[in-house]
Amino acid sequence: MIIESTLRPENALTRTTVNAGDHYISTVKRGQTLRILDLEGNQAADTLFFNAADTAERYSAMDTVREQRAVYLTAGSRLISSEGRTMLTITADTCGRHDTLGGACASESNTVRYDLEKRHMHSCRDNWMQAIANHPEYGLTKRDITHNINFFMNVPVTADGGLTFEDGISAPGKYVEMVAEMDVIVLVSNCPQLNNPCNGYNPTPIELLVWAS
Repeated sequence: MIIESTLRPENALTRTTVNAGDHYISTVKRGQTLRILDLEGNQAADTLFFNAADTAERYSAMDTVREQRAVYLTAGSRLISSEGRTMLTITADTCGRHDTLGGACASESNTVRYDLEKRHMHSCRDNWMQAIANHPEYGLTKRDITHNINFFMNVPVTADGGLTFEDGISAPGKYVEMVAEMDVIVLVSNCPQLNNPCNGYNPTPIELLVWAS
């Protein structure tokens, strides 16, 4: 569902450009609004959310899909935690849908899906591991890296229940915006994948903006 935001970028508390293949970690307070902006189009933003007060509670793809009976996210979707609580609510979306099933690239999956020579290519899991190693103040470890949301990523479900990675449906300037229902840690990998079309084989920057409640 396409819904445009009324928020103006010049009024944002923070604006952070995340370069192609880089990561982002920060806390968004309850009531604040987070926007993920696809600057050049066809870029995947692999994202994890944690309860800032207790990181054992985190975004759950299973609970989110089950509670809403939908495998894609868009305006109106609630992001449900492992404790069954709403962490964030998507309030605006100009892309239309976002993937919950495709997971994140890693050295292991790159090897299995593509080639043994791909094992050492940079991946989203590498990004997340680097972020938590550089920022121990968030209290996250590799055990906290679980299933994620792929904002802007196009992963159709086939008739026989399989998944395919297809060209993105985003475009320059498309965004998704959500309001935090609790204090949340946001951990984003601006996906560096070069082996499938999720980034158009050319990773590009994204921008994250946060507005006050």
